[in-house]
Amino acid sequence: MHAKSSGFTLIEIAIVLVIIGLLLGGVLKGQELITGARVRNLISQQDGIKAAFFGFQDRYRALPGDYASASANITCAGGCPNGDGNGHIDSPDTPGSTATVHEEIFAWTHLTAAGFLNGSYSANSATTSAAPGNTPTNPYSVYLQLIYDQTYGDPAGSPVPWRHNLKTGFQVPVEILAEIDRKIDDGKPFSGAFQYSDYDPFNGGPNVLECVNTTDQTWYVSSGAANCGGASLL
Repeated sequence: MHAKSSGFTLIEIAIVLVIIGLLLGGVLKGQELITGARVRNLISQQDGIKAAFFGFQDRYRALPGDYASASANITCAGGCPNGDGNGHIDSPDTPGSTATVHEEIFAWTHLTAAGFLNGSYSANSATTSAAPGNTPTNPYSVYLQLIYDQTYGDPAGSPVPWRHNLKTGFQVPVEILAEIDRKIDDGKPFSGAFQYSDYDPFNGGPNVLECVNTTDQTWYVSSGAANCGGASLL
């Protein structure tokens, strides 16, 4: 007698394929939801700081960090450091800057002490670098930066104008930045109010060739780069 062979019926195979399809769909949908949440988180953070920046300027007729009368008009734990009042949030680390103090760090002390941002950041005239107690971070634990400089746009192109801008900090996946740019601006990394930035305070920042397709000047989403950065121009 011959042993009867056994196998899967077409119905069983179809059921298995449907289950696999549902599982893959659930995974992809979950990734999409996570990406969407991260995009909204970064946009919300940028919007909150921009609103604080303009609110501070409206109240004090000066810029956070640059405010020369901060010590007299804002109550800070340990005292408020004064900026030089030249109308720019400057840093001695910026090429071409004549600044002698780190107003880009003072800015967070001024904004939180004046009640425009949540948190409590503290800096003084001797502060020279970003640290957990004086500067906020993005969702990827990298420091933000609010400053007057040219570190945005195409680093290989013609020099861009000096502008006040808010850096997202690096270590942001390129697909997150591309989606932010599509939602709030023109979707292009080298133009508009939201642009690519190679801000790199610790020699571990982004490489433009991994984050931007320089041939057609679009965000290089297909590269899958996980270490990119952007800047909102103010």
